[in-house]
Amino acid sequence: MPDTTDAIPRETHSDWMRLQTLILLRWGAITGQLVAITVAWRFYGIQFNLGACFLVVGAAIIANLVSIFVYPANKRLTQTEAVMTLLFDTAQLALLLALTGGLHNPFALLILAPATIGATALQTRATVFLAAATIAMVTLFGYANLPLRMPDGSQIRVPPLVEFGHWLAIVIGVVFFGIYARRVSSEIHTMGDALLATQMALAREQKLTDLGGVVAAAAHELGTPLATIKLVSAELIDELADRPDLREDAELIRSQADRCRDILRSMGRSGKSDRLMHSAPILQVLRDAAEPHAARGKVLHFDAAPGPGGDDRQPVILRQSEVMHGLRNLVQNAVDFARANVWIDVEWTPKQISIRIVDDGPGYPPQLFGRLGDPFTRRRRGDEDRAQRPEYEGMGLGLFIAKTLLERTGAEMTFANAADPFLTGDERPQRCGAIVEVIWPRDRIAALESGPLGDNLRIED
Repeated sequence: MPDTTDAIPRETHSDWMRLQTLILLRWGAITGQLVAITVAWRFYGIQFNLGACFLVVGAAIIANLVSIFVYPANKRLTQTEAVMTLLFDTAQLALLLALTGGLHNPFALLILAPATIGATALQTRATVFLAAATIAMVTLFGYANLPLRMPDGSQIRVPPLVEFGHWLAIVIGVVFFGIYARRVSSEIHTMGDALLATQMALAREQKLTDLGGVVAAAAHELGTPLATIKLVSAELIDELADRPDLREDAELIRSQADRCRDILRSMGRSGKSDRLMHSAPILQVLRDAAEPHAARGKVLHFDAAPGPGGDDRQPVILRQSEVMHGLRNLVQNAVDFARANVWIDVEWTPKQISIRIVDDGPGYPPQLFGRLGDPFTRRRRGDEDRAQRPEYEGMGLGLFIAKTLLERTGAEMTFANAADPFLTGDERPQRCGAIVEVIWPRDRIAALESGPLGDNLRIED
């Protein structure tokens, strides 16, 4: 099965930022700045360069008005446009702080906002650039600023140690909030990409299932006319014994009817419209799920046995798209890493059904145990791994899709290694690789029993 990660472009989320969102945030910042300037001037009598401050705020207002009238309301910013917009907001706030006391102004902490917003939507390089620009501006207005003065002319200043602590807190805040916001948004985007891939895989499986049903129905419906053609052609062959030229045409018609019958039979073999194909014994479902990987040079060993309290009859389960695709991904992963053998064991009890897939490969890397089942689990690939799986990037998306789809049907999954990875080759048992176990409550996956093949359906004309 091809890796679906190629269909999902990574690092494209900067285009998700809407200009309208930044405009609204800027209007909020402008309102706060005007309120703070007015209150400090009118109610507290603090002295500062009022005209220059209103000029800086006016620049932000003009920028917003230009953005509103020039660009459409649904404009989405590119990477460069988003960086320039946030850089303008940072510079505007830094200049306003430089006119109002610099680090002695308690509102200096708001310089963190643009860098934090950028960390949630920009790529890593752009985020680092914006954070570095923010730190540079904070350092600049920390040294070059106009003081705030009380009505009596005295300066509003904090002790040098507190001023340095304020600068250090802002710098640490830029770094910490940037990393925190970047990590959270990256995980959200990653999970969104992985869920999209899961939906695509499930939709593909459902389409194949539906297509199989259509083919099976076509094969069933065309069977009668083809049989009629064959019967009539056989009668013509007998009647045209003295007409060799026409007899050959009748024989050709019969042979082509046989050919059509064989083609439809082979196409309908994978159909899902029959009741037998809607539900089947669990071992048969497993064989069908593993069929695409049965001819890849590894031996698949199937075993089915009842557990404590279970009867000898195999449970019949629903052939759901989620189950088929999830199990197929698990078998694919085992076959990819197995050296020669993969064991697929089924066990059932009156309350649950469990499937265990084991291979004789190297097992799961110990450092990834805590993240198995997470999407885009990156790791460095050695030359041996590249030679073994050249078409895969080892991003963990297959296990994530399998886990998501199977858990949707009520299953619980566990991962383990069958043997200690530090054992030598002679000490390792035959089943020495990775283990994945899938356990369902029996009532969540078992088909309703109404006879060996289910109830007969009435055929409507």
